[in-house]
Parts: sequence; C-alpha cells; structure tokens
Amino acid sequence: MKNKKIKLGLSGVGDFAEKCFIELFQNHPMVESLAIADVDADRLARIAEKFGIDVCYDSHTALCESDVDAVAIFTQRHLHGPMSVEALKAGKHVYCAVPAASSVAEVEELVQTVNETGLIYMMGETSYYYPSALFCREQFKKGKFGDFVYGEGEYRHDMSHGFYEAYQNSGGPNWQRVAGVPPMYYPTHSTSMLISTTGQYLTQVSCLGYRDKVDDKVFGEGLNNWDNPFSNETALFRTSGGGMFRVNEFRRVGDLTGNSVRMSMTGTEGTYQEQGEHTCLWTSLDGESVDLTEELKCGEPDIDPSQKVGKGIQYDFFTGVSKYHPVERMPKEFFGLTNGHYGSHHFLVDDFCRSVIENKLAPNHVWAAARYTVPGLVAHASAMQEGALMDIPDFGDPGAEWEHLFED
Repeated sequence: MKNKKIKLGLSGVGDFAEKCFIELFQNHPMVESLAIADVDADRLARIAEKFGIDVCYDSHTALCESDVDAVAIFTQRHLHGPMSVEALKAGKHVYCAVPAASSVAEVEELVQTVNETGLIYMMGETSYYYPSALFCREQFKKGKFGDFVYGEGEYRHDMSHGFYEAYQNSGGPNWQRVAGVPPMYYPTHSTSMLISTTGQYLTQVSCLGYRDKVDDKVFGEGLNNWDNPFSNETALFRTSGGGMFRVNEFRRVGDLTGNSVRMSMTGTEGTYQEQGEHTCLWTSLDGESVDLTEELKCGEPDIDPSQKVGKGIQYDFFTGVSKYHPVERMPKEFFGLTNGHYGSHHFLVDDFCRSVIENKLAPNHVWAAARYTVPGLVAHASAMQEGALMDIPDFGDPGAEWEHLFED
C-alpha cells in the first residue's frame, strides 16, 4: 500500500468487538482511521460514542461500499463466509473472526475469491497464539516430537457459561435458531493447534454426536437452522501424515476448570499433555520430564466486575501473555491495552495490519483457515450418519506468488 496506513471498517460491534478489538485496531500505528457498522442502531450509536468514532454505517454492505481499505468482521458466525466474500469482491482486505464459513461450498467460494482478487484474507484464530501452541510448534520444529502419531484437541464450553447471553444479544427474538449451530461447525480452536504445529492437514473423519436432552429449544430437529440435534460431538480424524487426531466440541459439559480449549500431542520421540487447571507436561524418550504449568501460564487479568458473563467472568476475554509470547514484536502502542484469549489478541491484530501493509500472508491465511474449518463441517455430516467414514476436501496451499509475513 502506498500510504502505509489502513482505513479500517469493523462490521458487527457486539461484545467481542467492544471488549477486545476496537481499541486494539484504533491504537495500532498502521491504522489511519476506524469506521464501524451494525444493524442495531442503538448499539451502533452507543459504541460510536464510547470510542469516539465518527463514521458509522447501518449495514455490512454499506461499509463495503465505503472507501475503507479493509474490513474486520465480528458478526454472527453463520454469516462469516458470505460477508467475507462480499467484502473481498468489493475490493477490501478481510479479517474475520472464527469460523471462516458454515459450509464447504462457502469455504470453496472464499478461497476462490481470494485467488481471483489477490487480496488479503485472515481468520482471527486465537488458539494459534496460545502458549501451548507456541511451545509445541517450537518443539516440533526442533524435531523433539519425532514423527507425529496422535493428538487431541477440544473446546469444552457449556452453553450456560456466557453462550446464552451472547446468542440472545446477537440473534434477536429467534436467537435459538442460531444458537443450535452444530458444535463441529466451530472446530477451529481445536484443529488449528495441531495443523499449525505439524503442517499436516486432516483427510478423513468419523464423528459421533450426543443428542441433547435439555428443554431450551436450542438443539433438536426443527429447532435450529441446521436441524441439528447434537450439543456435543466427538470426531476421530486421519491426518495427511498417517496420524490420528481426536476432537471434542462440547456445549453441554460440567467442567469450568482451566482453559476451555485444550490440546495434547504425541510423537514417536516426545509428548505434550495438557489437562484441567492448566497442568502442562512435556515428556520424551530420552528421559526428559518437565512440568510446564507455570512457564505456559498467562498473566492474570485485571477484570472489571461489569464484565461478568453468565455464571462467571468471561475470563478468556481478559488474559495477559506468557513467557513464550514474542512481545518484543508488538507495537509500543499496545502495551497496557487489554489482551485476551491467552495472549492472542494483540498478535492477531498486528498480524493483519502488517499483512495488509506488506502484502504478505499472515499465518492464519485463507488456505490455513480452510484446513481449520472444513474438517468440522464434514465431521458433522458424519455424525448425522452415525459415524460414517468420510473424506475431507482440501483446497491446497498458497501459490508461489505469495510471500509470507514470517519465514516459518
């Protein structure tokens, strides 16, 4: 870009954007100005006043028709694919919260649109910058794992812990129709950690679902937009390197301990395990055994009591960094600003801004986003067929014409 600054538009100013991302985009030194869009006029006016934003739009389409260079999408998850494509076709670079899309066809169109436009697309996958993922990528790069054998990833988030409120806030009077989204349609917290560590992708899946028994009109045939009966789904994947990967996506789970997103990974030479209250262990064949619990722990957040969600505080929204986070690469303007999801928010915003300015791919580019997202979409189809083994389509790697923001 000639001016080395971005005119950014943010689409969807609900809780996640308000509490976590607006101030980061506003304060990034590569962002020249910030406009916002939302279909809720009252919410739009309140956010504009709170953050001192002068340029507002009443729809995503109106924002895409404006003179912004890039659009950051924080709308309801089932809208992400079409909205991203709309923005790209309007000539805008795109940052999108997870997941990338809600069907394989939408993912295919998204990848195709990036190929056709040559614009930057980045998915804001927080797990990519979790301390556990940073540690495992470092160990894998050094060869400490050996050959990958088996991994586990899971997102254990009960509906009662903030999800009801979030869907009611964004879904309108018929919020249950979108709250009943299949759990495997939101797999990227789990899949991204393994894929980004090993460089392998997922090729086949067999998945089973737990038919929900709670009478809240969320999960069940005819109750939601997907006729989805499952509140919990468990999938076993084959990886492109011949390994196995188990994923749990649970929305009814009696567990509020530690991080709701967890991973474990076993190779022929070494193993990383993560359980419960952030108990993190590294062991290897050469006799090494290290308790990494304290080393991978993020700083405690200073949470305002007004940020309470459901039965507790939405802790994930407000976490500091660990010793493994390369904070030296952060713009000085970010120091002291709210971070979240185990140190990831600062890095995701910086990745996108630098990616657009330098015209280089951030790690969570569209081809990575496709590999994070599509396996879950196919997994749910498998669950609807009681575990039928199904092949997972792959949309390949970036072309040779693309440069990458980071060499590794």
